[in-house]
Amino acid sequence: MDLELAGRTALVTGAGRGIGLAVAEALTAEGVQVVGAARTITPELKAATVASVSVDLSTARGATDVVEAALDELGGIDILVNNVGAGDVSDLEVGGFLDVTDEQWRHLFDINLFSAIWTTRRALPSLLDRRGAIVNISTITARTPSVGTVGYSEAKAALTTLGKRLSEEFGPRGVRVNTVSPGIVGTSLWRGPDGFGAKLAAAQGIPHEALLAGLAEHTGIACGRISEPEEVAALVTFLVSGKAASIVGADYVIDGGTLKTA
Repeated sequence: MDLELAGRTALVTGAGRGIGLAVAEALTAEGVQVVGAARTITPELKAATVASVSVDLSTARGATDVVEAALDELGGIDILVNNVGAGDVSDLEVGGFLDVTDEQWRHLFDINLFSAIWTTRRALPSLLDRRGAIVNISTITARTPSVGTVGYSEAKAALTTLGKRLSEEFGPRGVRVNTVSPGIVGTSLWRGPDGFGAKLAAAQGIPHEALLAGLAEHTGIACGRISEPEEVAALVTFLVSGKAASIVGADYVIDGGTLKTA
């Protein structure tokens, strides 16, 4: 299937690893010129993009600068994928509401919500001119905020609502905005020795391997396994393509059947 993406341009944030890297690779495979933004520039990111930018997207200056860099490199932006999120796992408290500091709340909202606000605001003139597309990467925990790190789900819920607002305002002007909400995805966040999965296992007093082995059963994933970054990237790639021209303001869940509500 020709997704009608060859020759388009894209900025992907949080592209150094995991879902963001998979999105950059998938778009590049379809002939898109991709600029990838990440705190750490990996060899994989360099290979998947025409340019990679090291940036702290939890600041307004960083988010604005990366869009400027992408505009300079590409001449314009057709596709914006706001994927950056989570934050530095080493700084996250995995306890309850009373354990979490104001600083963690602010950081999680800066990186998961305001980064998308800042990049979108700066990229919109080009996206409007080119009748482009935006995909925001949220999470199913935006719908089940009692699960996961305090502050993260709340910030992602706001991001999901932002996507709907943007689609209502700019859809009639030719910019399609959609949201993708993954469940547990097999990235370093869960599988890495220093990731959230390892930290959660330690908090529960169980081996990291045991936590990973039991994730599907414990969280009720109907297909019996967690998702992979490439699966999320395939959905994102379709949503920004010409084949999805009538999909506007949607929130697509990709969680292997974790959520049990319609």
